[in-house]
Amino acid sequence: MERIDRKQFIIRSAQATAGTLLAGPLLARTLGNALPVDPFAFAQVPLPYAPEALEPSIDKLTMEIHYGKHHAAYIKNVNEAIAAEKIVAADVHDFFRQTSKLSAKARNNGGGAWNHNFFWESMAPAGGGPEGNVLDAINGAFGDVEKFKTAFTEVAMKRFGSGWAWLVVQNGKLAIGSTPNQDNPLMDVGDLRGAPLLALDVWEHAYYLKYQNKRNEYVANWWNVVNWGAVAHRMK
Repeated sequence: MERIDRKQFIIRSAQATAGTLLAGPLLARTLGNALPVDPFAFAQVPLPYAPEALEPSIDKLTMEIHYGKHHAAYIKNVNEAIAAEKIVAADVHDFFRQTSKLSAKARNNGGGAWNHNFFWESMAPAGGGPEGNVLDAINGAFGDVEKFKTAFTEVAMKRFGSGWAWLVVQNGKLAIGSTPNQDNPLMDVGDLRGAPLLALDVWEHAYYLKYQNKRNEYVANWWNVVNWGAVAHRMK
């Protein structure tokens, strides 16, 4: 029989106790016995850069209002809807899979909450261009980067009123499309479905302070701050 000294005994006893304390809650959650699982809720991601970091493409004041007012309101409103309507979801994907059954408040604000989190992380001060697997995929699907940008810009410009332009993966292939209002490709409604890789907000509040009605200039300058590293990570 293995002999252990007093110090080893104390260490092993502590480890065993810690394992029991950890396993208890996990087992209870798994079996549904004692501890309730925390209800699903949306959270606002921290802005990945300073509000002025995307200038001159996107100005500081627009970023402050867009993030601090518009996005914060979507987060607040969707979580109110989840609580009031007793919406049960395991995660965002589960939430959006039941969009067709949700109230307008839950649908619109849930989309606004998630879309903006995705949007902030789709941009970075460094900018640059697609590389590696992303570049190969774009060239394979659209011919080259410039043709892709032209097609994406056209979709963004043709979205009447408020909405979003998206690059998604559909059945293993890249596709471009748009959604109205705060809808997104994860929802079980609409024509555009797929795994989102890149998004552009074309609501007027995203650009009007700097560009007024010139959405074309906003879209053209937005390419300077696209976070291609995030796109590459999402393709994995």
